[in-house]
Amino acid sequence: MAEMERITITLPTDMAAVVKSAVEDGDYASTSEVIRAALRDWKMKRALQLQELAALKADIDKGLADVANGRVKDFDATIIINRGRKLLASRSSSV
Repeated sequence: MAEMERITITLPTDMAAVVKSAVEDGDYASTSEVIRAALRDWKMKRALQLQELAALKADIDKGLADVANGRVKDFDATIIINRGRKLLASRSSSV
């Protein structure tokens, strides 16, 4: 088992009640186990957020490079609106 370090946390009353209830209901052996499970979930979600952010930054950099190299088109809202309407229509007819 990994080394353990004791820390103290303060929770709002409603959150503390949820944690205690999970232990009382037998879902977890201790309040520490509840917090560890929550932190594992947070850690996974945070890693996914960081991956998505890195991908978004890469897309932005690519777009900026396209602009810098003159690879741009004139903005035409009508084309975008028509494409969106077709997409919505296809989704509505497939339901």
